[in-house]
Amino acid sequence: MHSVMIRPATYDNARDAVDETFAHFSMDLQGKKVLIKPNVLRASEAAEGIVTHPAVLAAVVEKVETFSPASIVVGDNPGLFSYGANEAAFEQAGLMAAAKGHYRNIGLDAVSVPFNPAFMEHVGVSRDILDADVVISLPKFKTHGLTVMTGAVKNSYGILPGAQKARLHKIAGNPARFHDLVVEVFGLRVPDLFIMDAVVGMEGNGPASPDLRDIGMILAADNAVAMDAVVATMMGLDPGRLRFLQKAAEAGLGSWQMTDIQIDGNLVVIKDFKVPPLGGEAIHDNAAVQETIQSKVVLVPRPDPDRCTACGACVEQCPAEALSIPEDLPVADMERCVTCFCCQEMCPEKAMVLQ
Repeated sequence: MHSVMIRPATYDNARDAVDETFAHFSMDLQGKKVLIKPNVLRASEAAEGIVTHPAVLAAVVEKVETFSPASIVVGDNPGLFSYGANEAAFEQAGLMAAAKGHYRNIGLDAVSVPFNPAFMEHVGVSRDILDADVVISLPKFKTHGLTVMTGAVKNSYGILPGAQKARLHKIAGNPARFHDLVVEVFGLRVPDLFIMDAVVGMEGNGPASPDLRDIGMILAADNAVAMDAVVATMMGLDPGRLRFLQKAAEAGLGSWQMTDIQIDGNLVVIKDFKVPPLGGEAIHDNAAVQETIQSKVVLVPRPDPDRCTACGACVEQCPAEALSIPEDLPVADMERCVTCFCCQEMCPEKAMVLQ
């Protein structure tokens, strides 16, 4: 049976929950190579709630140091907007200081590994991820336009460095296949422990939404599928309707069934939590709606004119080259758009919304 721990926490006392995590999930780290992977989507301020908060990262690093590991590496491969600027993304959010000298740009060295040929024959995975004896994943409690929610499973998408993430977005072609892709990447190197920053969560059009929500929790788990099932439940979702959780369970990576999960703590459904519009949890098994989505693309990225500065970041980062700025606002060519929503993820002004 999987175990998920839920503890009340603030960013000031995050270390208490981290200490309880390592007491609950016994781990032998002495002499081991430990890789700690926060969620660093792109360059942002910690207060924006887009990345794992530096207080949580610092608490985990300090705790791991007490086990006398052989080495500690803190790293991630941020999203498209930060390619070639990993250090800047860590610095701006305060994560560089929180890494306490253990930061490494894990995107500089990758190993080619076999992958599902339905997407790509091989992908590059950061060597530090594969070389680690223990991988500790630090996801963020957030929504996501493509996967409805992003958590423990989705955080592993960052083990892929470079522009291949964009290529895979394009190859996936639609939200359903992207769910499958996320699970395929997760299975390349399943982390050993998951500690989620749910002190401040994100609702609405995540994973880069201005809609933040005080949750006041830190979650920990020994299984990503179980953790994400608990998070989905907290968001008011049915985890069994999330395609990526279904696919992960089918692949033997864990169970989303609450009867298979032991909860240590108080699981509370958050009242009126906002999820992305027409999220996959509501339409997964409705064949008629799925057919409509495939033929007409229900979710369309559009700029909020009150936020958009026409900086061109969305145009630059669109893997399908479907965006342009003919006048003052970006416009998506839906004949070319592959509904990857990289534009929405990477917009520095959080101006792209899904409608």
